[in-house]
Amino acid sequence: MYQGIALRTAYLFAGNAADAEEAAQDAFVKAYRALWRFRPGSPFKPWLLRIVANEARNRRRSAGRRTALALRATQEPSGEAAPSPEAVLLDVERREMLLAALNRLPDNDREALACRYFLDLSEAETASALGVRPGTVKSRLSRALERLRAELAEEGG
Repeated sequence: MYQGIALRTAYLFAGNAADAEEAAQDAFVKAYRALWRFRPGSPFKPWLLRIVANEARNRRRSAGRRTALALRATQEPSGEAAPSPEAVLLDVERREMLLAALNRLPDNDREALACRYFLDLSEAETASALGVRPGTVKSRLSRALERLRAELAEEGG
């Protein structure tokens, strides 16, 4: 039930598919072992995603990787008519500019944006997944969006 979002979360935090798969798998094992610590009545998804995010973060830190985030993991088919080749090319260019700008942001900003907008978590779920207060999420998102706009403006996006 949570495999897809766990893998996307791990991918956003780890930066590559191999580490994301391992982080998600290890996180499920850790969550199972820590299930006794889960508070009944609390939302399960943010609790699990926090474990996934921490595992992916640890893998990224230990490996020293700073690879590009891939929105491909968060894309869903639209069901609309096939776009023109020109539109596809523009979308690819915009996505690459966005990814490059995201990668220049500090980890805290990038993680807040990824949880809130790429994973479509609420502010409360984002706060729980990142282990911070909801007010911290709001301020991080505000600063991160401002920095992202500035980065994109420098690139001409």
